[in-house]
Amino acid sequence: MMLSDLIGKDLVTGITGRTDIPISGIQFDSRRVMPGNMFFAVRGTTSDGHEFIGTAIEKGAVAVVCEQLPSEIQDGITFVLTDDSKKALGVIASRFFGDPSEKLKLIGITGTNGKTTTATLLYRLFFELGFGSGLISTIQNKVNQTDVPATHTTPDPVQLNELLANMVKEGCEYCFMEVSSHAADQQRIAGLTFSGGIFTNLTHDHLDYHKTFDAYLQAKKSFFDHLPASAFALVNKDDKNGRVMVQNTSATRYTYSLQSMADYRCRILENQFHGMHLVIDGQQAWFKLIGTFNAYNLLSVYAAALLLGQDKTEVLTHLSRMEPVSGRFNYVVSASDVTGIVDYAHTPDALKNVLETIHEIRAHHEQLITVVGAGGNRDATKRPIMAKIAANLSDRVILTSDNPRNEDPQAILDEMRSGVELHHASKILVIVNRLEAIKTACALAKPGDIILVAGKGHENYQEINGIRHHFDDKEVLREIFGNENKVNR
Repeated sequence: MMLSDLIGKDLVTGITGRTDIPISGIQFDSRRVMPGNMFFAVRGTTSDGHEFIGTAIEKGAVAVVCEQLPSEIQDGITFVLTDDSKKALGVIASRFFGDPSEKLKLIGITGTNGKTTTATLLYRLFFELGFGSGLISTIQNKVNQTDVPATHTTPDPVQLNELLANMVKEGCEYCFMEVSSHAADQQRIAGLTFSGGIFTNLTHDHLDYHKTFDAYLQAKKSFFDHLPASAFALVNKDDKNGRVMVQNTSATRYTYSLQSMADYRCRILENQFHGMHLVIDGQQAWFKLIGTFNAYNLLSVYAAALLLGQDKTEVLTHLSRMEPVSGRFNYVVSASDVTGIVDYAHTPDALKNVLETIHEIRAHHEQLITVVGAGGNRDATKRPIMAKIAANLSDRVILTSDNPRNEDPQAILDEMRSGVELHHASKILVIVNRLEAIKTACALAKPGDIILVAGKGHENYQEINGIRHHFDDKEVLREIFGNENKVNR
């Protein structure tokens, strides 16, 4: 593709050199540059791409997009000046791959909790309804039934547009995509055309990156700010931030709620470990998913499907058959009737939701044992809060390592323990080794007891000092419970 076809007046503040040159590919990592590529000098949180312009040119870059010209301008290289290299990368990546988001219906899901379940259920639903469908999520990316490895909740603009282009090529009509606050803030979704946006909820998370809750909120809100008038904006009315999300959107606004009047409503009739009985828009159905948080997820999926023109009864029929998403309230029951639950809950609100759901279902004569940790090199302010919630809502708590990454695991657990109120101190055990922590929980459990292993969910690794070691909470529970599991979902 010619450089002149990629750059637009809306992005460019100046050009040095020729624009009638072919571009073989686009890169923002100088290590990946190939001859004929266009290099984007992007300022990141830990490095500045402007420092690697020389390296990119040495490796064959013929054009450079930057916010500031280097001190030496090399002959034969075209420099494109812009005010925002991140935005330019997103927009130009979209153009380079043929604007794939305009050739399918792209639905973005944002919020603190529920993004993965909502996106995955929408993907499954539309695929079962007979539509070519794609998924971009924390757990996995899919092009119809082909798995594509997922490394981030939202891929970088080059990977993202290449993935969308592949979906178009493979006949996908829809793509359901998680939109993280990082992706919105870093302009990874710039240049994409969304047909709809869904807001789940907003609670404490990612303050290590955003620094303040308002900055976190504004990053989420920016997604809705940029939705086109042709799109829909579907928000959770029961979250006070839902109204804020759509203050400045051009999209048509819709709401869903379990607690008040809204465009789409739901009521829980029965909530058990094996499923929920719901009334959605006046129609009763039984679902295999569990808990109030999943009632919200199911309602948002139902509402989005109807906004995309699908039949109400057919949608509910398919949703009622669906299994829980990997790592989201999955459970194993042992032969001695100990229930082990694995959930990705890694934020205070998510942990509170899961524990409250267990309380709604449990008989209350049994013991609830929670195994929980917190990730290293992430938002440290939530650590004591999560431990406090676990202690308040559990009979026993074992604090253990999550993904300590490059932090001292014991120091993380000390921070967590500082949040536990004195009268709950006797409930707490601290066991750094996650395997030993889960084994201890199982040893403490008596017939009928419930064990929640929280924080890692679908992850099948534990990251310690930059190395990922195989570790799967559900796999560990299965092994401890033995081969005679009564239930495994």
